[in-house]
Amino acid sequence: MSTPLLSIIIPAYNEEHRLPGTLQAIHDFLAGQSYSAEVLVVENGSTDATLAVAQTYAAHLPYLRVFHEEIRGKGWAVRRGMLAAVGAYRFICDADLSMPITEVNRFLPPQLPPEVDIAIASREAPGARRYGEPEYRHLAGRVFNWMVRLLALPGLQDTQCGFKMFRAPVAEDLFRYQTITGWTFDVEVLFIACRRGYKIVEIPIPWYFNPESKVRLWRDARQMFWDLLTIRRNARRGVYDAPPPSA
Repeated sequence: MSTPLLSIIIPAYNEEHRLPGTLQAIHDFLAGQSYSAEVLVVENGSTDATLAVAQTYAAHLPYLRVFHEEIRGKGWAVRRGMLAAVGAYRFICDADLSMPITEVNRFLPPQLPPEVDIAIASREAPGARRYGEPEYRHLAGRVFNWMVRLLALPGLQDTQCGFKMFRAPVAEDLFRYQTITGWTFDVEVLFIACRRGYKIVEIPIPWYFNPESKVRLWRDARQMFWDLLTIRRNARRGVYDAPPPSA
């Protein structure tokens, strides 16, 4: 089997209701594309029938692979999927499809310039549109992004949108060094990418608010702040330093 151009990695925790519609939408989209692709669903720690739903679809879709992890955390699931994928481009895709899957070609060649290593969906870049988001959620997101820019990534306006593309060699480098398993994993990965000198671009997207979001502002905000401090501490300790090339 030839290497697919695209790997779509879907972290799935308690997604039994949304996952069928998402997998069907992705299937319909991929059926109209000229390139090959694979889809990886990584279920971790669900208390509902997410794993069974994914396995049922996998029995009929040869490009779909399903992984089960006991450890919870979106970061853990994404890391598992990124390192198991085989596509030349590896795309993190939230199970709610708050960004329509039809936008994914903007993250691939030829629309993506060849010098770009990482393309992240942005709800803040010029041309982006938000639909249905409560003002308090937008404000909370901007406050967190201010902290991200202050403590870790000064040049990026939206690190938390759940749709991101990595070239395969870049993904295999960065995700081996990931230590954060929760929501802030992507800040950590992008922080390491900046230290490595990888080229990152933000792509403006249409984004639709989903009231069933798994993020709980007040419950998760403190942990996300501590994660930012952990990233800085890890950097000082050399946790993200790549080993020197072998002679």
